[in-house]
Order: sequence, then C-alpha cells, then structure tokens
Amino acid sequence: MSSSSPGSASLLERQTITQRYPQARVIVLDDDVNTFQHVVDSLRKIIPGMSEEKAWGLANRIDGQGSAEVWCGPLEQAELYHQQLAAEGLTMAPLERC
Repeated sequence: MSSSSPGSASLLERQTITQRYPQARVIVLDDDVNTFQHVVDSLRKIIPGMSEEKAWGLANRIDGQGSAEVWCGPLEQAELYHQQLAAEGLTMAPLERC
C-alpha cells in the first residue's frame, strides 16, 4: 500500500462533455399509391408550420427525384413524424442522422 504525504492527494477534475442531441432526417419516398394531394395533405397535417406551397414543392420533388427530406430535427420528433406519416400511408425511408 502506498502512502501519500499531506498536500499531494490527487484531485479528480470534472470534465464537461457537451454532446448535441441526435438529429434525424425524415424522408418520404415516391410510390405509385399516394396522390399528390394526399402527400400534401399529410405533410401539412403532420409537419408543424408546413405551408401548402412548401408541401406541393416537396410532393413534386418526391415524384421527380424519388424522395425528399421533409423534416430534420431532434431524433424523438423525427421518430414521431416518421411514424405519423407512415400511418397516413406514405412510403418512408428509414430515419437518417443529419
């Protein structure tokens, strides 16, 4: 057993590690089932602050490019929006970290 003299005791320093809360992307995929109007209505219903103009732009991007990121933010919210859009019948890509 080693002994230490007074005043030489080791102090443990606290380290603060700052980690960002995980972020995720919600991506809707193109399919042959949903109409443009249904995609627009679903986006406006589920995604807060989604304007009709932005929803139509995303619906066109989904159709033209095969997919579109419709929301990016905190993981828990992304999981909720992903689940709700899927429940509306939209075809969803797996969540991706952003």
